[in-house]
Amino acid sequence: MISRLPIFGRKLNKPFVIAVLCVATGCAQIDPGKRSSDGLAFLDTDMESLPGWNNDKVLNALPALQKSCRLLLKKLSLRNNSQEALKRYSGWQKSCDRITVNTFNENTFREFLKRNFNAYKIRYLGSDEGLFTGYYEPTLYGSLKPSREYKTPIYPKPTDLIHVNLGEWKHSLGNSRILGRVVGHRLKPYFSRSDISKGALEGKISPILWLKSEINAFFLHIQGSGRVVLPDGEVYRVGYAGKNGRKYYPIGRYLVEIGAIPKENISMQSIKKWLKENPGKKKDVMNMNPSYVFFRKLKGKEGPIGAEGVVLTSGRSLAVDRQYSKLGAPIWLSANFGDEEGKKLQRLMVAQDTGGAIKGPIRGDVFWGSGKTAERLAGIMKAKGSMYVFYPKSINPNFISR
Repeated sequence: MISRLPIFGRKLNKPFVIAVLCVATGCAQIDPGKRSSDGLAFLDTDMESLPGWNNDKVLNALPALQKSCRLLLKKLSLRNNSQEALKRYSGWQKSCDRITVNTFNENTFREFLKRNFNAYKIRYLGSDEGLFTGYYEPTLYGSLKPSREYKTPIYPKPTDLIHVNLGEWKHSLGNSRILGRVVGHRLKPYFSRSDISKGALEGKISPILWLKSEINAFFLHIQGSGRVVLPDGEVYRVGYAGKNGRKYYPIGRYLVEIGAIPKENISMQSIKKWLKENPGKKKDVMNMNPSYVFFRKLKGKEGPIGAEGVVLTSGRSLAVDRQYSKLGAPIWLSANFGDEEGKKLQRLMVAQDTGGAIKGPIRGDVFWGSGKTAERLAGIMKAKGSMYVFYPKSINPNFISR
């Protein structure tokens, strides 16, 4: 999973609860505008009226959707699936069968989407608007051995990091969990970023590599994955393996509060610049964020793997809150932000990742890929927008239990 942590002030409270799909047939019809007391509603929307529908090359989202469909079909083929699970995902299975075997062009794919899916505008507490940010896969420089040049460790997930599912003790807590370490006979919070920077893990676990830049290492934790170029030119790709369980604190918020960076200028780039220009303060400021991410080496060279378990697609993969959006679902995004070509960001995407700051029904993080353009877009993106989720015609999201 890629677990990006926020630069501006987003991330980790509510438990992740996988949506249970309910086939509309047999469910009592309700007014989608009055779905339940949680204030969440899915409004049936004609695809032709989606903002920017005729301007996007929706076929560019097909490879991402095919990845999600292949994964779903693979899971459904396992023998240990219950009849309930097979029935629950039958609507998705039929659509995915066609998506993975049919040959499409731009027009036939549009027609396929309209025939097989309904689009629903997400409304929450009376508002259709939410926050959308971006992330990317950075390119860093590191070594498999420490030296005076490469001295910032990147750690794998420690063996003494304990995961506790609170729902096993109290059903009402659902999938809520805490992380920590056993000290004596008690579970204590795991080491903070400050603890680890002072050597708390030295001698306990070996780093998978060392980076040249302490600042870039900090932002690697925010992005959740990266390409590390070794001294011999070999590329070593790393991805999210876990976190220490401490609550994330956005240092950008602190820098705005003390007047170091004007609020209107806050971005990944401006934060990096301030840290570089203030070497005597950078460690203390970075350690204000107690959250710490652990990494693993990724196999293959295609790209980072999202929470759904598929390789992410540049400009077409979206991180969402899986409590409200099904991973693998097509999503139409309309955001007040300029895309790679400077055009308004209105396109078909696929929910394939999550993130600690991605909380709420109308909240997303766009994966921009790797390289300078991706870094620029991810660093400045903080836009208002709307989401429209696509569901097979046999499924109405207003009836999904959460």
